[in-house]
Amino acid sequence: MTKTETYKEVAAQISAVIDGETSVTARYATAACLLSEAFDDFFWTGFYVVDPLKPTELVVGPYQGSLGCLRIPFGKGVCGTCAEKGETVIVENVHAFAGHIACDSRSNSEIVVPVFDKDGHLAAVLDVDSTEFGAFDQEDKAGLEVICQTLLA
Repeated sequence: MTKTETYKEVAAQISAVIDGETSVTARYATAACLLSEAFDDFFWTGFYVVDPLKPTELVVGPYQGSLGCLRIPFGKGVCGTCAEKGETVIVENVHAFAGHIACDSRSNSEIVVPVFDKDGHLAAVLDVDSTEFGAFDQEDKAGLEVICQTLLA
């Protein structure tokens, strides 16, 4: 199965499981689990959620993988950059990314995708890390962006 076909299959699985589920936490947890299971090179897969009490900070949400950073300010690291810009960020080598936050030193590449609520406001970011350099491309961007569009109840 191609990567694009795998994304389509995972998107269908996520949609089927979260159909009717109103908890955003449950929806994010389902997506993190199914994405992590579908792709062998996804080392860390999860969400950082905009903190409603500190709306310029992300706080760790549901994820699969090793210990994640607890909080990330907007504009800091790959996740904070994605949150600040409101657009997907792909980094081939996180060690060369200015201001990278090393939650786990085994991570070598990363893709972070914004998740918007129904009003178009940033709700979270989906963060996927790999131990491989250059693990993410435009196929990953397209597949993950489609999945992120389906996550809010």
